[in-house]
Amino acid sequence: MKNILLLVHDDAGQEARFQAALDVGRAVEGHLTCVDVAILPALVGMDYVGDAGYSMLLAEEREREVANRAKLEERLGHEDVPWTWVDATGELAGCLKDASELADLIVVNRQLEEYPLPDMRTTAGELVVGSNKPVLAVPDSLKRLDLDSAMIAWDGSAAAAAALRAATPLLKLATSVTIIEIDDSSVRAPAEDAAAYLSRHDVHATIKRVPRGSKGTAEILLDQAQHGAYGYVVMGGFGHKRFLEALFGGVTRAMLTKSPLPLFMAH
Repeated sequence: MKNILLLVHDDAGQEARFQAALDVGRAVEGHLTCVDVAILPALVGMDYVGDAGYSMLLAEEREREVANRAKLEERLGHEDVPWTWVDATGELAGCLKDASELADLIVVNRQLEEYPLPDMRTTAGELVVGSNKPVLAVPDSLKRLDLDSAMIAWDGSAAAAAALRAATPLLKLATSVTIIEIDDSSVRAPAEDAAAYLSRHDVHATIKRVPRGSKGTAEILLDQAQHGAYGYVVMGGFGHKRFLEALFGGVTRAMLTKSPLPLFMAH
């Protein structure tokens, strides 16, 4: 995991993404590729603003990102992580996917809390499914990424296995790894299989089975993330392909919406 792709855009989540990407870069001695996206203005109201108005909005967006680049490049010059810069114009997920062919990890937000735009939750979901790369989706309140303790949400699915494999380079850096399995007799590949896989990479995980009870999967995982001493969550994204779980529904949507911890996701 040497090539880290970071979404750069002047929004409320940028500082959290920036710090998380630097933390990963330092931990794995990796390289940071900053993709600075000037977002195309929404076409809503085009009849009102006209072509000239649209061009003006796009020019203003690009001007903001030029200033944003200057600010971040100055900061990067004082960091200990090598980096390169890519300028792009378009929508977030598409620009990041286009730049991700040689990336090992994409860093975005899970959702912006105070101001909903840009739509990071949808962007993260589209990247998990469409990029074939693992995605680190962080809360916009994140100050630093704690890689010392990890929680693995395990359900035996292909998506969970993909996330586990992709996260192994980071899990090897942790002093504590816990595999959370919801005990409802529906898991095809038990947590012991995941633990055995990790042990061959010198990662010695603890298995914790949580009774299903009356709670749903998302509620259980959020409770574990909230009350456990973990730095981040490893989980499969969109285990069911039914139209992206009815347009990002199910457990993945709930975790992207509410997780107090960064999410390392793969599909």
